[in-house]
Amino acid sequence: MGLLDGKTALVSGVANKKSIAWGIARCLHAHGARLAFTCHPTNLRRVKKLASQVDSDIIIPCDVTKDDEIGRLFDQVAAVFEGRLDILIHSVAYAFIDDLGGEFIRTSRSGWNLALEVSAYSLVAFAQNARPLMKAADGGAIITMTFYANHVVPGYNIMGVAKSALETSVRYLAYDLGPENIRVNAVNPGPIPTISSQIIEDFSTTLSMMEERAPMLRNVTPQDVGDTAVYLASDLSSKVTGAIINVDAGMNIMCPPTKIHRWLGKKAKPGNSRQRP
Repeated sequence: MGLLDGKTALVSGVANKKSIAWGIARCLHAHGARLAFTCHPTNLRRVKKLASQVDSDIIIPCDVTKDDEIGRLFDQVAAVFEGRLDILIHSVAYAFIDDLGGEFIRTSRSGWNLALEVSAYSLVAFAQNARPLMKAADGGAIITMTFYANHVVPGYNIMGVAKSALETSVRYLAYDLGPENIRVNAVNPGPIPTISSQIIEDFSTTLSMMEERAPMLRNVTPQDVGDTAVYLASDLSSKVTGAIINVDAGMNIMCPPTKIHRWLGKKAKPGNSRQRP
């Protein structure tokens, strides 16, 4: 028996096999959830290939900047899941490449609007449309992905601002939807080597730092995030909402990463006696 047997789930944000959303999808499937996927139309072929590995042929393209497409997405989800939805995974984020890296102060107005619309407002739009389907299911779980929204991550820039807006949205949505037994939470993974993570300045150094400075002395995988998503989607977390769950081997309790970068001169100095047994 899986923790999610009989549950239906819509997963957004799968782009390739390294995607965090793909790690989540695999874990949901392993625990018995029936999956549908949504992605940008340009990713449709790749997502179809992956979805077949978790016994799903429900892949619905959607441009999250267009309300009519979001509406059609959830109409189709309602049709295939008989008017009910138990789990929504929101793992959508985007920004212009010119607004990532370098100085944040150079962020363009159009770049600001796009990043906030795709990366934060899309959660609100998804929640609006998922609400009646989750009410029909007597409740549900909405889970989104954030990343150190309260810290400066060099190169992350406008995306960090978008994640701050996302986290605040999680709290407001949790308040609005709580009476209907719909829970809204965010997962804050540590740095994970996805395709999109390559835009972050000195990302490889950050991965090395995790292994040397995080309390658990190791990095995080998409499956680690997926395991936490299963918990948040299941009845085990029936009274958890509005939370930001850290899945980062404890790195969040340490000094902000940017200060560590400066202290170490972007290179780990010898002398750390902590090591795995």
